[in-house]
Amino acid sequence: MKTIERIVSAPPEAVWELWTTAEGISRWWAPDGFRTDVLSLELRPGGELVYTMTAEAPEQVAFMEQNGLPLSTTSRKVFVDLDRPGRISYRSIIDFVPDHEPYEQLTVVDLEPAAGGTRIVMQVEDMHDDVWTERLVTGRANELENLGRLVG
Repeated sequence: MKTIERIVSAPPEAVWELWTTAEGISRWWAPDGFRTDVLSLELRPGGELVYTMTAEAPEQVAFMEQNGLPLSTTSRKVFVDLDRPGRISYRSIIDFVPDHEPYEQLTVVDLEPAAGGTRIVMQVEDMHDDVWTERLVTGRANELENLGRLVG
């Protein structure tokens, strides 16, 4: 598991709302240069979040094309644990990697009150290799930066 931490200037309940509603997710979830469109969200253990992430910035479009990846990807996450407003965990369905069998990857997010806001501790399970794990960690860190800017 890799750990990413960030303090954002909003209370845990506000961060929870941004992380668990379609409107909130669409405002910050995508890494820079991408757009997120939530297709469905069933917020309960065993429920799914389904969304499309689309590359929009020229450098992201070029990266996706150079690596043989589609510009838009529909992704699914299955919620494992929801403890408002302190913990969100979900399994991402990794079915978009060329020439690799689908598998699941776990993310656990803890939201803790902190001076001036919320301390976010995100733990992400490694992916199938170091390159994809680094892409995941970089993307998630960028998402937390976006969240911080949104509430800051």
